[in-house]
Amino acid sequence: MTDRAERAVLAGGCFWGMQDLIRKLPGVIATRVGYTGGDVANATYRNHGTHAEGIEIVFDPGTISYRRILEVFFQIHDPTTKNRQGNDIGMSYRSAIYYVDDEQKRVAEETIADVNASGLWPGKVVTEVEPVGDFWEAEPEHQDYLERYPNGYTCHFPRQNWILPQRSAAE
Repeated sequence: MTDRAERAVLAGGCFWGMQDLIRKLPGVIATRVGYTGGDVANATYRNHGTHAEGIEIVFDPGTISYRRILEVFFQIHDPTTKNRQGNDIGMSYRSAIYYVDDEQKRVAEETIADVNASGLWPGKVVTEVEPVGDFWEAEPEHQDYLERYPNGYTCHFPRQNWILPQRSAAE
């Protein structure tokens, strides 16, 4: 592990499924679910305004790259549906990347361009790319939900044989 950890904040539908899959990646140090990208201070499940359900990821960049985290993110949710994942509909379930610096923004934009060029999804990516703002940690009952309830609700799953090529490799 390197001496420094990095932070990523993503939203891609119900936060339970995203957390369950992303926390298992080698190099992911910690995850927590919460509300981000919206207008309500001290957001809660019952009062989160325009926030999305999101996940905060602390990772070791010496073991896993930000690009690799984004590749998994685009594999486990449908980035082409606006304000929706599976049966979950509304702004809370939008697809978004909240970058912490210019490099993350660049990698996010490049990765989206690769997803669009790949044809792996039937439509164009609608994922928002915005600077990170406040992240309000969700209530304890939402943290690690699928570890406590392995058969609980999720609309996230890894698509088999889904490998994102970079545009130069895809051309």
